[in-house]
Amino acid sequence: MAKKNVIIIGAAGRDFHNFNTYYRGNENYNVVAFTAAQIPDIDGRKYPAELAGNLYPDGIPIYAEEELTKLIKENNIDDCVFSYSDVTYMKVMAMSAIVNAAGANFNLLGPDDTMVKSKKPVISVVATRTGCGKSQTSRKVIEYLMDMGLKVIAIRHPMPYGDLVAQKVQRFAVVEDLKKHKCTIEEMEEYEPHVVRGNVIYAGVDYEAIVRAAEEDPDGCDVILWDGGNNDFSFYKPDLTITVADPHRPGDELSYYPGEVNLRLADAIVINKMDSASPEGIQIVRESIQKVNPNAMVIDGASPLKVENYEAIKGKRVLVVEDGPTLTHGGMKLGAGTVAALKFGAGEIVDPRPFVVGKLAETFEIYPNIGALMPAMGYSDQQLKDLEKSINNTDCDVVIIGTPIDLTRIVNIKKPTARVFYDLQEIGKPDLDGILTDFVKKHNLK
Repeated sequence: MAKKNVIIIGAAGRDFHNFNTYYRGNENYNVVAFTAAQIPDIDGRKYPAELAGNLYPDGIPIYAEEELTKLIKENNIDDCVFSYSDVTYMKVMAMSAIVNAAGANFNLLGPDDTMVKSKKPVISVVATRTGCGKSQTSRKVIEYLMDMGLKVIAIRHPMPYGDLVAQKVQRFAVVEDLKKHKCTIEEMEEYEPHVVRGNVIYAGVDYEAIVRAAEEDPDGCDVILWDGGNNDFSFYKPDLTITVADPHRPGDELSYYPGEVNLRLADAIVINKMDSASPEGIQIVRESIQKVNPNAMVIDGASPLKVENYEAIKGKRVLVVEDGPTLTHGGMKLGAGTVAALKFGAGEIVDPRPFVVGKLAETFEIYPNIGALMPAMGYSDQQLKDLEKSINNTDCDVVIIGTPIDLTRIVNIKKPTARVFYDLQEIGKPDLDGILTDFVKKHNLK
């Protein structure tokens, strides 16, 4: 039987994992190319031969998604595999129409073909959208398990935007490791909160190799915690799935891919941000859960803020810098920085758009609905420089930093700053403590 020609439609993450777990070494298929979307400056590269395996001695080229139709026709493509996350169902099916019209099949790989089985018990923390609060939920889970005397290794969803061979397996144990691995802002936002709390976290490209390294971590490992990205489902076969939902975007849990997969797979669902969401939004999320996963344990949660230098905010003209992906493909209209500005009485939230330059200006063109907020984008050195210049250009009194990292460590901000911290706070019962106590007993971890 002739090999099927395949294109993997991705965004430097799930696409590489789908290749590694399903296509690498599979002689029934010939992966002709990857396409790239969502993340700037990742097209025009190659998935390297060192990671692609014996069937691909020259590696696999990565093209811009806009070239998809041409690639299908020029390469007699049989199958196109959609492999990225946090997109509307309309977007998924619009992509299917493009693929089908060009003559190819449109495929989605599911958990059974892509989840790697670990030798250790796995807890998966995932979400219905980007920016629901997965990371703070992951940190809370780790704190509970550490209090029980367990060694927890976190593994983060991939963000491989640099040298893919060097990023095959990455281990972060101290802040200095962020510099060693040349992390982008987006990577630091996910890794730094773990390492400053004394947790070890792994990430990279080859998630089979990553989990095997984590299982044998020199600091010990009792439990693997999958800290998901966007609203993707887990790369590992979970023994417990915790899905985070966001009542600020009610209804999205049933209209974004693959967030509904996570809602349906959940053993426990955290409705986060209830302290700042509307009762109507919370009720819509509850009804969605009841509709598709009525047996899941539902945990009510809040994201209370702690603000460093909050006194500087009252009455002032503030620039709010928020987590980049949450504002871009996450589509959020506010984040922790905005909530802090309102709570502590900012006189005005300054619109940064007249002041942004370079790559930041391009971001606003691509995502025009960001509004009067500054996304902390830093996928490249140039984007980081443009972020710094754009912040300092902005006519404001104070910069509110709503990102999960100490932005002043990597960007020279020439104005007073107020940094926002936030953690998950459960409301009433059931709570994560009870669920995790049962998990520990079930797996004889104590």
